Amino acid sequence: MKQLEKLLQETDHKSYPAYKRLTGKYNFPGYILSIDHVQGDPFAAPSSLHIALTKEQHKLPEEYYETPHRRVMLQDFILRHFATALREFDRQAKGSGKSGTLSVTHCHQEVLNRSALQINPVTGDLIVRFNVGFPAAGRTTLSMELKKILMTYLPKCVAKALVYSALPADQLSEAIGLADDQQAIRNQLAKHNLIAFVANGSILPRKSGVDDRPMREAIAFQSPAECEVTLSLPGNRSITGLGISKGVTLIVGGGYHGKSTLLKALERGIYNHIPGDGREYVITEETAMKIRSEDGRSVKQLNIHPFIRNLPNNADTTCFSTEDASGSTSQAANTIEALLSGSKTLLIDEDTTATNFMVRDDLMQQVVLKEQEPIVPYISRMRQLYDSFGISTILVAGSCGTYFATADRVIQMKNYKPYDITKKAATAAQTIPVQAVTAPDELLTDFQLDNRIPLPNRAVTGGRKVKVKSTGTDAVSLNHESVELRFVEQLIDIEQSNLLGLFLRHFEEKDFDGRKTLSECVNELYATYEKKGFSAVTHSCDVPGNLAEVRLQEVWAMINRYRGLNLKK
Repeated sequence: MKQLEKLLQETDHKSYPAYKRLTGKYNFPGYILSIDHVQGDPFAAPSSLHIALTKEQHKLPEEYYETPHRRVMLQDFILRHFATALREFDRQAKGSGKSGTLSVTHCHQEVLNRSALQINPVTGDLIVRFNVGFPAAGRTTLSMELKKILMTYLPKCVAKALVYSALPADQLSEAIGLADDQQAIRNQLAKHNLIAFVANGSILPRKSGVDDRPMREAIAFQSPAECEVTLSLPGNRSITGLGISKGVTLIVGGGYHGKSTLLKALERGIYNHIPGDGREYVITEETAMKIRSEDGRSVKQLNIHPFIRNLPNNADTTCFSTEDASGSTSQAANTIEALLSGSKTLLIDEDTTATNFMVRDDLMQQVVLKEQEPIVPYISRMRQLYDSFGISTILVAGSCGTYFATADRVIQMKNYKPYDITKKAATAAQTIPVQAVTAPDELLTDFQLDNRIPLPNRAVTGGRKVKVKSTGTDAVSLNHESVELRFVEQLIDIEQSNLLGLFLRHFEEKDFDGRKTLSECVNELYATYEKKGFSAVTHSCDVPGNLAEVRLQEVWAMINRYRGLNLKK
């Protein structure tokens, strides 16, 4: 601490690069402060710092971080409080440009494992990574202003948010208890043959299209009696709600009655949510993938033959490539890629699909004969995907009743309330002849094989430093090569995009060697990430504070949309 104070005095009113001398570690009472990277000037991205506390210093109960689900909730809880503490002192130090800014990751409604705050489950060590704008007047250092931040403001933030005695014990206990409940529900899904659960009393609508907080005075969710299941919770408690079983489930109803709202909640159900969100007890099995059409996307040597065949240009759909996929070919690719990523549940909203990929009615089949149509519609595969491969579908439909003949369960949303109309739909389906387009079973036997072999793309990485940049959740780029992610709808945070960018850089620099298959490259690196954490994809042991967890499914979604993907012919 005294060493830092001395350096601050020596660097005061010097040229801005003098701040570089501050890089290093400094012992403070109760924690260690590390200055990891100093910005180049006061208008550049703020400097990177981290604070480390031992378990003896933070005194958090060990039982709160002994299991992954508890640890992630604990990290999220502390991070939100630390962010609040920093905001109190943001811009209190004077200067130009970004002088005096204090910032850390902004958490949303979902609870994610983030690099901004990590607790080691073995040692109990806590690290929080954040940013500080080092003060300056023009390009002249204002070290005494920086001294306020480092010697006064930060110690107060640590005392307010990073030690157990300062945290609201009741709120923390509630959050940990919620994490236990959420994990208990996840653990019971398979036992009850479920792919999703929506608790009675859940609030599904959001405040607005740009505000993910719960809508005020929204109608609480109430499951139809026929679909209700009761699951056990810790402490001899139970919870009741809608159980969506494995198989084919249709969600139907009139416009604006809540169909897509329910599906959106199920999409986000792969994540846990904070107390008070309204979707705390909306839980979806962890591999569920939202599928949609995506005109213009890139497809590389993918076998889409189960859905697309006999194209008029004689293109080989068992090894299909395009830089400008149509609605139907893009949705076929998205579906096959989801299955290759290990997804066991496909979530589909009719509003964002290619209609000709989903269904062909009887009249169209009579006019355009089967042998003249390259597309095997999804309705013809839905049943077989589940019966043969255990892959479930949850489909929102409002315009076509042909799906009734293939559904295990039909839920109608009416005035924001769900009703089980399975029997009614089945009876109606029997009165109308449906000539579903069927294809030979063997077309679905090889979709799980992926023998693509990637080569390094020197045009992207060769001879220069590889720069990774994210544009929200819309895109991530490797040097000049951008990967469009805006239609990967379960990607919810820019910090997830940041991590995907590091995955892509690692693939290009270290994994794509022309010997391993793409599946081997992706699955092996992801397994390393699960074991080692964020450091598995960084250049060094220094982990940036702007990363958030992603599933294997999103890693696959990113690499499959990478136009720079160079594959052996």
